[in-house]
Amino acid sequence: MELYETVYRDLYRLAYSYLGNAQDAEDAVGDTALRAYENFSSLRRPEAFRAWIFRILVNQCKSCLRRRARKGTVELKEELVYEPELTERTRVLELLADLAPEERQIVSLAVFGGFRGEEIARILRRNHSTVRSRYRRALKKLEKSIQEEEVRRDA
Repeated sequence: MELYETVYRDLYRLAYSYLGNAQDAEDAVGDTALRAYENFSSLRRPEAFRAWIFRILVNQCKSCLRRRARKGTVELKEELVYEPELTERTRVLELLADLAPEERQIVSLAVFGGFRGEEIARILRRNHSTVRSRYRRALKKLEKSIQEEEVRRDA
Protein backbone atom coordinates (compact mmCIF):
# COMPACT_ATOMS: atom_id res chain seq x y z
CA MET A 1 0.00 0.00 0.00
CA GLU A 2 2.86 2.36 0.78
CA LEU A 3 4.33 1.80 -2.69
CA TYR A 4 0.94 2.37 -4.33
CA GLU A 5 0.45 5.66 -2.49
CA THR A 6 3.68 6.97 -4.02
CA VAL A 7 2.43 6.45 -7.59
CA TYR A 8 -1.35 6.92 -7.38
CA ARG A 9 -1.44 10.48 -8.75
CA ASP A 10 0.88 9.62 -11.63
CA LEU A 11 -1.20 6.53 -12.44
CA TYR A 12 -4.36 8.63 -12.56
CA ARG A 13 -2.76 11.33 -14.73
CA LEU A 14 -1.54 8.73 -17.21
CA ALA A 15 -4.89 6.91 -17.30
CA TYR A 16 -6.76 10.20 -17.78
CA SER A 17 -4.49 11.28 -20.62
CA TYR A 18 -4.83 7.87 -22.19
CA LEU A 19 -8.60 7.38 -21.83
CA GLY A 20 -9.86 10.95 -21.92
CA ASN A 21 -12.32 10.98 -19.04
CA ALA A 22 -12.28 10.84 -15.27
CA GLN A 23 -14.60 7.85 -14.76
CA ASP A 24 -12.65 5.51 -17.04
CA ALA A 25 -9.36 6.73 -15.56
CA GLU A 26 -10.57 6.02 -12.03
CA ASP A 27 -11.79 2.56 -13.10
CA ALA A 28 -8.48 1.77 -14.78
CA VAL A 29 -6.48 2.87 -11.74
CA GLY A 30 -8.75 0.87 -9.42
CA ASP A 31 -8.44 -2.24 -11.59
CA THR A 32 -4.68 -1.71 -11.72
CA ALA A 33 -4.48 -1.49 -7.92
CA LEU A 34 -6.49 -4.68 -7.57
CA ARG A 35 -4.33 -6.58 -10.08
CA ALA A 36 -1.17 -5.29 -8.46
CA TYR A 37 -2.40 -6.40 -5.04
CA GLU A 38 -3.36 -9.84 -6.33
CA ASN A 39 -0.04 -10.33 -8.12
CA PHE A 40 2.31 -8.54 -5.73
CA SER A 41 4.05 -11.82 -4.91
CA SER A 42 5.21 -12.02 -8.55
CA LEU A 43 7.16 -8.76 -8.17
CA ARG A 44 10.75 -9.91 -7.74
CA ARG A 45 12.36 -6.55 -6.92
CA PRO A 46 10.50 -3.87 -4.93
CA GLU A 47 12.56 -1.16 -6.67
CA ALA A 48 10.90 -2.21 -9.95
CA PHE A 49 7.42 -1.54 -8.53
CA ARG A 50 6.86 1.74 -10.39
CA ALA A 51 7.59 0.31 -13.84
CA TRP A 52 5.69 -2.89 -12.99
CA ILE A 53 2.49 -1.13 -11.91
CA PHE A 54 2.62 1.27 -14.88
CA ARG A 55 2.83 -1.74 -17.21
CA ILE A 56 -0.31 -3.10 -15.55
CA LEU A 57 -2.02 0.29 -16.00
CA VAL A 58 -1.07 0.50 -19.68
CA ASN A 59 -2.57 -2.95 -20.22
CA GLN A 60 -5.74 -1.91 -18.35
CA CYS A 61 -6.06 1.20 -20.53
CA LYS A 62 -5.59 -0.86 -23.70
CA SER A 63 -8.32 -3.23 -22.53
CA CYS A 64 -10.66 -0.33 -21.86
CA LEU A 65 -10.04 1.10 -25.33
CA ARG A 66 -10.67 -2.31 -26.92
CA ARG A 67 -13.97 -2.60 -25.00
CA ARG A 68 -14.96 0.88 -26.18
CA ALA A 69 -14.13 -0.03 -29.77
CA ARG A 70 -16.23 -3.21 -29.58
CA LYS A 71 -19.15 -1.23 -28.16
CA GLY A 72 -18.63 1.56 -30.67
CA THR A 73 -18.26 4.17 -27.94
CA VAL A 74 -14.84 5.64 -28.65
CA GLU A 75 -15.59 9.22 -27.75
CA LEU A 76 -14.23 11.58 -25.16
CA LYS A 77 -16.83 12.44 -22.55
CA GLU A 78 -16.85 16.08 -21.58
CA GLU A 79 -16.63 16.92 -17.93
CA LEU A 80 -19.54 19.08 -16.81
CA VAL A 81 -17.54 21.00 -14.24
CA TYR A 82 -16.08 24.43 -14.84
CA GLU A 83 -12.36 24.54 -14.33
CA PRO A 84 -10.04 27.27 -15.58
CA GLU A 85 -7.58 24.66 -16.82
CA LEU A 86 -10.22 22.54 -18.58
CA THR A 87 -9.77 24.25 -21.95
CA GLU A 88 -6.04 23.70 -21.83
CA ARG A 89 -6.46 20.06 -20.76
CA THR A 90 -8.97 19.48 -23.55
CA ARG A 91 -6.52 20.98 -26.03
CA VAL A 92 -3.75 18.67 -24.81
CA LEU A 93 -6.07 15.64 -25.04
CA GLU A 94 -7.04 16.60 -28.59
CA LEU A 95 -3.40 16.94 -29.58
CA LEU A 96 -2.57 13.57 -28.01
CA ALA A 97 -5.55 11.96 -29.72
CA ASP A 98 -4.03 12.85 -33.10
CA LEU A 99 -1.02 10.64 -32.35
CA ALA A 100 -0.82 6.95 -33.14
CA PRO A 101 -1.68 4.81 -30.08
CA GLU A 102 1.91 3.78 -29.38
CA GLU A 103 3.17 7.34 -29.78
CA ARG A 104 0.47 8.50 -27.33
CA GLN A 105 1.58 5.82 -24.86
CA ILE A 106 5.21 6.86 -25.09
CA VAL A 107 4.51 10.58 -24.72
CA SER A 108 2.07 9.97 -21.85
CA LEU A 109 4.54 7.76 -19.98
CA ALA A 110 7.28 10.35 -20.43
CA VAL A 111 5.23 13.45 -19.64
CA PHE A 112 2.65 12.22 -17.11
CA GLY A 113 4.54 9.26 -15.70
CA GLY A 114 7.97 10.90 -15.60
CA PHE A 115 9.67 7.85 -17.10
CA ARG A 116 12.91 7.87 -19.09
CA GLY A 117 13.34 6.17 -22.43
CA GLU A 118 14.87 2.98 -21.00
CA GLU A 119 12.02 2.64 -18.50
CA ILE A 120 9.39 3.21 -21.17
CA ALA A 121 11.06 0.59 -23.35
CA ARG A 122 10.81 -1.92 -20.49
CA ILE A 123 7.19 -1.04 -19.73
CA LEU A 124 6.11 -1.37 -23.37
CA ARG A 125 8.53 -4.22 -24.07
CA ARG A 126 10.10 -2.37 -26.98
CA ASN A 127 13.66 -1.62 -28.04
CA HIS A 128 15.01 1.56 -26.44
CA SER A 129 16.05 3.07 -29.79
CA THR A 130 12.56 2.41 -31.17
CA VAL A 131 10.99 4.19 -28.20
CA ARG A 132 13.39 7.10 -28.55
CA SER A 133 12.71 7.55 -32.28
CA ARG A 134 8.93 7.26 -31.85
CA TYR A 135 9.07 9.77 -28.99
CA ARG A 136 10.93 12.26 -31.18
CA ARG A 137 8.52 11.66 -34.06
CA ALA A 138 5.53 12.18 -31.77
CA LEU A 139 6.99 15.43 -30.42
CA LYS A 140 7.52 16.69 -33.98
CA LYS A 141 3.89 15.85 -34.81
CA LEU A 142 2.72 17.69 -31.69
CA GLU A 143 4.89 20.69 -32.54
CA LYS A 144 3.52 20.78 -36.09
CA SER A 145 -0.07 20.54 -34.82
CA ILE A 146 0.52 23.40 -32.37
CA GLN A 147 2.08 25.56 -35.09
CA GLU A 148 -0.82 24.87 -37.47
CA GLU A 149 -3.28 25.72 -34.72
CA GLU A 150 -1.51 29.01 -34.02
CA VAL A 151 -1.52 29.90 -37.73
CA ARG A 152 -5.29 29.22 -37.93
CA ARG A 153 -5.89 31.27 -34.80
CA ASP A 154 -3.83 34.21 -36.11
CA ALA A 155 -5.60 34.15 -39.51
